[in-house]
Amino acid sequence: MSELRAEGIIKTYGKKDVLHGVDLTLESGKIYGLIGRNGAGKTTLLSILTSQNPASSGSVTYNGEPVWENPKVLEHLCFSRELNQMTGNSSNQMKVKEYLRIAATFFPYWDKEMAQYLIKEFGIDVKKRIGKLSKGMLSMVTIIVALASKAEFTFLDEPVAGLDVVAREKFYELLVEEFSQTGRTFVVSTHIIEEAADVLEEVIIVDQGKILLKENTQELLDRSFHISGHEDEVERATAGLTLHHEERLGRSRGVTVLLEPGQKIPDQYDVSIQKLSLQKVFVALCGEE
Repeated sequence: MSELRAEGIIKTYGKKDVLHGVDLTLESGKIYGLIGRNGAGKTTLLSILTSQNPASSGSVTYNGEPVWENPKVLEHLCFSRELNQMTGNSSNQMKVKEYLRIAATFFPYWDKEMAQYLIKEFGIDVKKRIGKLSKGMLSMVTIIVALASKAEFTFLDEPVAGLDVVAREKFYELLVEEFSQTGRTFVVSTHIIEEAADVLEEVIIVDQGKILLKENTQELLDRSFHISGHEDEVERATAGLTLHHEERLGRSRGVTVLLEPGQKIPDQYDVSIQKLSLQKVFVALCGEE
């Protein structure tokens, strides 16, 4: 089983630390979700994991081999970055077919037939320049690069940005199909959490430059609850539990709890206990300034 490991990653821009001592291990054969608020450090982390950006300190290894400037390792990694019409880089002047041709030279396992299939599936005009594509079409190009790269560890940064609901469903269908057939590892960074939740085997939450949580998605949901009712009853029901995201309205109170092993919510109190969606868990952990 292959493994991509980051240890003690710090990234500093000027006088500001964007990542603070990040430790993260990614195992092959999983679909991970990377979620966090804007500015949390997600894209910076992905760029460091794939050697597109040097860490200020710390290390990234693939099966014990350093990733940085290591061609033998980099052929196993793909970071399909979000494209932007507004940036003035040279790629925006390329036609789609030129962009994909150049992308193919970076990935020794590039699947030309898959790329052609996805171009047809998404209805992309390959003669158009990157800078002239709609936001949704730009996302489709990043998806093509990611899937056709056939890289063992493939990272997608906001791949569904600008896609309508039908196209988003199609993307996740393609992702699961490719995962089922190849066992590749995918890390998907997205703000549209609920649509992705059923696809993600593990979720990684980044908050203010640190890994707040890395856990099997279903196990996380199984221990996450919202408890609400009269403030006195809620206080009794949650005694000894770690509370998140407290809400108050008059004498009513609502809190989120993530149960630890051996903990349970007592059933003798007059409170409402509700299971949470992944999005609600994320908001409870990261929603407060």
